[in-house]
Amino acid sequence: MLHEPRFWSAVAFVLFFVLFGKKVWTPLVNALDGRAARIRADLDEAARLRREAEQMLEDATRERELALAEARALVEHSLAEAARIAEEARKEAEAVARRREQMARDRITASERSAVREVRLAAIDVAMQATRDALAAALPAEAGQTIIDRAIADLPSALTRHAA
Repeated sequence: MLHEPRFWSAVAFVLFFVLFGKKVWTPLVNALDGRAARIRADLDEAARLRREAEQMLEDATRERELALAEARALVEHSLAEAARIAEEARKEAEAVARRREQMARDRITASERSAVREVRLAAIDVAMQATRDALAAALPAEAGQTIIDRAIADLPSALTRHAA
């Protein structure tokens, strides 16, 4: 057994750990403990980040729902406002059409009055001319002067009767 290489390898291994075990074991344990602490810190940080991400997701979902509700309300308000504006525009268009129709009727009435007045004036002119022509042909010159003088004398009483 003393001549076996396995035996001497085992003895060397045991002696190595007996002589240098504490010096090798302590840094190895410290390195492993440090790595375990870093892993724990990384896991804690990951859990904290996960909680923050979940909270952010909840906040974003809540904000999205609020924004959707606000958008729906805005669309409904816009539709109602558009309907109100359309109704006002329809009423205003009807009022404008009625005013224009009334203005057209007023113009037609004024045109009719003007035409009647012009026809009357033309008829008066024609009647006057015909009367002058008939009187000039039927009456002598002195009789015409007498008629004119009498008409001028009767003018004030005719005007007062006409004014009353």
